[in-house]
Amino acid sequence: MSHKSSAISQAVILSAGLGTRLKEITGDAIPKVMVPLLGKPILEWQIERLKAHGVKEFFINLFYLPEKIRGYFGNGSKWDVKITYVLEEPEIRGTAGGMKNFSAEGGSASGGAGYLKDNFFVIYGDVYNEIDYVKMEAAFSKHARHFNISRPYDIKVDGGGASGAVAMTTIGENDHPWDSDLVEIADDGKFIKIHPKPHKELPKKYKAMRAAVFIFNERILTYIPAKKYYEIDHHLLPDVMEKGETVYGYEPSKEEFIKDIGTPERYRAVEEYLKTKKKTGA
Repeated sequence: MSHKSSAISQAVILSAGLGTRLKEITGDAIPKVMVPLLGKPILEWQIERLKAHGVKEFFINLFYLPEKIRGYFGNGSKWDVKITYVLEEPEIRGTAGGMKNFSAEGGSASGGAGYLKDNFFVIYGDVYNEIDYVKMEAAFSKHARHFNISRPYDIKVDGGGASGAVAMTTIGENDHPWDSDLVEIADDGKFIKIHPKPHKELPKKYKAMRAAVFIFNERILTYIPAKKYYEIDHHLLPDVMEKGETVYGYEPSKEEFIKDIGTPERYRAVEEYLKTKKKTGA
């Protein structure tokens, strides 16, 4: 299936997770992102879909059984993409820490090739999704404009922050808000306040954070401590909002399927979805 291309050409796929709850599937022999869906690793599904939407350069963080991933994908040439890896050691660094691995110390202007720059996608490697990346990028671009860390004097535009929105993440409805991270949002999707789980009471107007697909501007990287454990949802997003940056939500349509494979039950549900889709030719 052909897709329109996004203006974003880089993506981080977070792949360091252990997959403890998937041991009956992985058998301790493969990392979670190598779990097969219809015979193909979920990470391969991710790369192929992002490539179909214009992404050409991938950044993958490694921790558990790294050679299983590196040995399968190599430098990405088989898929006509470029892949850069970082092995996190001695400890895993969390989702935001995984992004920081690919940040040039002086910003993209000093880093050159092989580092994150401008706007880029970040996705969780263990979440199967059919997000319309072009549509999501278009939504983000309404609130953001090009920014380069080497130009900190860039003027303020509508949407807040030094140069518009610094981040966008998937949000939506769910049937278990009491044990979900929630966010109060404005009518235009701007985040007002994040409410981490658990909750004693629910906000009057909220969406659930389906934090699995993100768009970030490169300046987000300046807020992440180097070589430390740091999470996107519980640390980074609240921190940048407190410092005056703006974050927006993207609510996928019903056609934009998204589901994690973090448990055997969820994994089987995604496989069944794909089998049905294959049968019906959808």
